[in-house]
Amino acid sequence: MPTQNLSAEDRARRIKIILFDVDGVLTDGGIWIFPAPAPSHSTAEHAKEMESKGGYAIHSANMVEAKGFNAHDGSGISLARLGGMKCGIITKRISETVALRARDLRLEYVYMGQAFKMQAVREIMAKESVTLEEIAYVGDDVIDLPVMREVGLSIAVANARKQAKDAAHYITPNPGGHGAGRDAVEFILEAKGILEEVIEKYIDERNPIAKSMDIGQGGM
Repeated sequence: MPTQNLSAEDRARRIKIILFDVDGVLTDGGIWIFPAPAPSHSTAEHAKEMESKGGYAIHSANMVEAKGFNAHDGSGISLARLGGMKCGIITKRISETVALRARDLRLEYVYMGQAFKMQAVREIMAKESVTLEEIAYVGDDVIDLPVMREVGLSIAVANARKQAKDAAHYITPNPGGHGAGRDAVEFILEAKGILEEVIEKYIDERNPIAKSMDIGQGGM
């Protein structure tokens, strides 16, 4: 059957890798900037030296970026892995908060600073020897369109921009940051016919995989 004629459920049955945007998908899009302790004398002197040479010094030591994640999405990542899939994130922003959350979830792929996200997708395809039809991507904005237009299953969150929804094969019932990532995972597992089986694995105290994931090592 030609790919363009497949239903969202048919597409979901082929998926081996699920990739997520971060801001607006795994978070509600809010970015909180908090003041941090003043930089040390050596850091301040270095910044002045850069500026005196015509450079632009980002005083990152003066601020801390924070984001809010949803525990349901964390459980969703665990379910996806128990269902035999790998997970990753591709985001334009670079954030230590995201790096910590990715470590907690033991994501197989973490790409930050990605203005052109298909570059990361192609790299993942080469590493995993998978096709575009075997990749799902969850997005919310126009930066996600190049990937959403190419992968086998494109998913938009409930509060995504219109352009992202128009490119999606499936739209989650919940908005970004409020369980949309979990919605995407459960849709795929349901299409594969293994959702209930995976849930039973997740709650089985004999299962070492479920116990080891999302245990909050980032202190979040």
